[in-house]
Amino acid sequence: MLPLLVLTVGLFIWGYFATYHPKDIQEETVNCNDNARTLKAGQKVKILSWNVQYMASKDYVFFYDLLDNSGPDKRPDKKAIAKTINEVARIIKQEDPDIILLQEVDEGAKRTDKEDQLKRLLGLISKDYGCHCSSFYWKASFVPDPNVMGSVGMKLSTISKYKIKEGTRHQLPLIENMNFLVKQFYLKRAILETKFPVEGGKDLAVMNTHLSAFAQGSNTMEQQVAMLDKMLKERTKQGLPWVVGGDFNLLPPGEAYKELTDYQKQYYKPETEIASFFKDYQAVPNAAQTTGNRRIEWFTHFPNDPKVKQPDRTIDYLFFSKNVELLNKAIGQKDTWDISDHLPLMVSFIVK
Repeated sequence: MLPLLVLTVGLFIWGYFATYHPKDIQEETVNCNDNARTLKAGQKVKILSWNVQYMASKDYVFFYDLLDNSGPDKRPDKKAIAKTINEVARIIKQEDPDIILLQEVDEGAKRTDKEDQLKRLLGLISKDYGCHCSSFYWKASFVPDPNVMGSVGMKLSTISKYKIKEGTRHQLPLIENMNFLVKQFYLKRAILETKFPVEGGKDLAVMNTHLSAFAQGSNTMEQQVAMLDKMLKERTKQGLPWVVGGDFNLLPPGEAYKELTDYQKQYYKPETEIASFFKDYQAVPNAAQTTGNRRIEWFTHFPNDPKVKQPDRTIDYLFFSKNVELLNKAIGQKDTWDISDHLPLMVSFIVK
């Protein structure tokens, strides 16, 4: 009995120290060139948000891509990773955004050969992108899952041509219906907030996030949305212009849920948890764009599911405070279908 107890305690201790335990709110390192330009009030800014799926391409069906975890693939090969990073760089050079919000960027992960993907990407795009800040939301020296069996490292990365003065990681609520040990190795999703100084105006708050994807049977999504909403209302009260973008893993309000197959509906709830955002804030795409005959133009997700032949739903968004003027809006279409299981979302706006 005693040896079993010692083994159990040892396993829990190892599980704790092998994994990542960020504070609820913690400062993140900002890397910025000394000659980085500063945003100015009245300036046009283009922002791009994109879940790049750890540069894994669209050539695989990973184990988690199917609801029962039966996908046959565990990792992409080196050629697929290299091709995908080059394609992401191509789109960035083609679209030339000022601020880039990336989700699912690997660093130190066995599945992507422990490479710092952000570092490689920065080497492929313009040197004008002199500032960046990242937050890990999955990190462990070893995950004893048969589909992983190695190190993991995945982060949110914000890249900019303009000066970032500070970066802060905000821990999102975790999925509750897990045992203690499993929770140590699981994703610890977060919001990465970066502050941009604005000459002639207040700081621009830019938030980058990736909400939970596998929270069925819990109220995790409600908790995460509520926390983000509280942050946005606080920034609004402070009079700050702000934008939040990323992969929300939530459908828009309206008919989106009904339009899914019964199998796909298992990922979502009939009433989307994020409905209030479309009323309280400026949304891209907005509620009107995600309904009706032209809603396909705003689909952002192309699942790695053999049954799905094209993008079929909207789950990525950019939300803005009302003291930001939105200009032209766009979404990457067919020339990005084979890069990631998400399409890039782009908006130009003016900071007042």
